[in-house]
Amino acid sequence: MFPKGQLFVDEKGSLVHIYASICINMHLYASESMSKLVRHRQILELIDEYPIYTQEELRKKLAHNRIEVNQATLSRDLRELGLIKTAEGYRPPPAEETANPSRPPVAHLIREFVREVKQAGNLLVLKTTIGSAQPVAVALDNAGWEENVGTIGGDDTILLIASTPSACHRVADRIREIIET
Repeated sequence: MFPKGQLFVDEKGSLVHIYASICINMHLYASESMSKLVRHRQILELIDEYPIYTQEELRKKLAHNRIEVNQATLSRDLRELGLIKTAEGYRPPPAEETANPSRPPVAHLIREFVREVKQAGNLLVLKTTIGSAQPVAVALDNAGWEENVGTIGGDDTILLIASTPSACHRVADRIREIIET
């Protein structure tokens, strides 16, 4: 293996920069940032596939899938996913309780995932953790904020279009206030 960050010259005399360590570091950063979303998806898949009766069983199945989690985090994940313990194991709430699904409140998603807020006229750019921009954008669209004309959610960036620059300023202030609480 080549030393990290070292420059080399290939057989044609061209300068080649070894950037594998950068890619590995970016992957590790992305893994840490996305771990909660990945863990939640994996939990839902596991309870759908297997009857899981205890948190310890679930923790072991997650570990088998290379997702290490402690009991406190797993307990919080189950609560956030709204899972309930039944005679058949962990399950989502019954259909009548999910007919009008309760999404996480927009404030919770903003507080959890939004990292930066920048305004440009009537446009607001929100930087989020990797992989969380789209769920936050959907929550913002469904929040009923009259200033919000619409959003576009990428991987870690949301573009929120407000009706006017002053409306955008109000939304930016509201989001910053949520983040700080």
